[in-house]
Amino acid sequence: MIRNQKGSSLGLCLAVGLGLVLLGSPLLLNGQEGLGRGRMSGDIKDESGTPIEGARVSAQHLTAAALLEGTSDKKGHFAIAGLGSGMWKFTVVKAGYLTLTKDLEIHQLRANPPLDVVMKKITGIAALQTDESGLQAFDQGNALVEKGNYDEAIKIFDDFLAKYPEVYQARLNIASACLKKGDLVRAEAEFKAVLEKAIPAQADAKQDKSSAIRALSGLGEMALRKEDFDAAQKYFAQALQISPEDEAAAYNVGEIFFSNQNLDEAIRYFEMAIQIKSTWPKPYYRLGLVYLNKGDFPKAIENLNKFVELDPQNPEVPNVKNTIAAIEKMKK
Repeated sequence: MIRNQKGSSLGLCLAVGLGLVLLGSPLLLNGQEGLGRGRMSGDIKDESGTPIEGARVSAQHLTAAALLEGTSDKKGHFAIAGLGSGMWKFTVVKAGYLTLTKDLEIHQLRANPPLDVVMKKITGIAALQTDESGLQAFDQGNALVEKGNYDEAIKIFDDFLAKYPEVYQARLNIASACLKKGDLVRAEAEFKAVLEKAIPAQADAKQDKSSAIRALSGLGEMALRKEDFDAAQKYFAQALQISPEDEAAAYNVGEIFFSNQNLDEAIRYFEMAIQIKSTWPKPYYRLGLVYLNKGDFPKAIENLNKFVELDPQNPEVPNVKNTIAAIEKMKK
């Protein structure tokens, strides 16, 4: 009886011991491929060295289905245990920061070097795209400009820039609102501030052509209001130089020359606008008037007729037709 009891006890010990061995070997268990006794820890900080709390760190085994996760604490520290040997992809995610990934080889029998991470904040347009309230504020400001509530719109755009100073394009909206309300001083300052960003001093820096053209055109319009035709011509010509395919810039330069009775130059720029966009009726109309002023009646009629053909519903069409009829009489 005693031997039987001892035998039973021995069998029980063997069974328990075998169970412990199996539990201590995760690679042998179903659904646990890639797991093991490896450990990874580290610290997550921002660019100023401030710890980032709540960053999610995921570890994905590159050749197995194992996936483990951890979260950084108040000190920015994280730790993930249960990693098997092999290559793992670590991904660090935190709202408002750029996501980071790094592939590391994990060992189970020796300590793994810590994974210390410096996360960069998402700024500018990238941050704005994830901020629904910021986008709504921008739309609200534009709607207020359309309604003529310029001061309210400017306040919204000022608040927007305080939050997103890198999105300098918002200054175009401020400048436009200021221009419409007659605040030429601030409008000019805002347009020039845009140019400093859109046309950087470095020769190899990428230009923001769209913003630059809008700013130069705005400065040109301001110069026209001041009847400073030389300055207006300079700004519009610069816009055209940046973007030779901009028909509006070419048209505006033509208008300035026409208003100063420099007819040959006006013709050159109106024709340039037509070459860029042959379906745009407006330059044909102005070109017809320029030729009329030069006494070239056939070309005046040709361009005025083209304007009527392209935009028959334009309210100016009756007057243009009367002008054509008058020119026809003058030719006889």
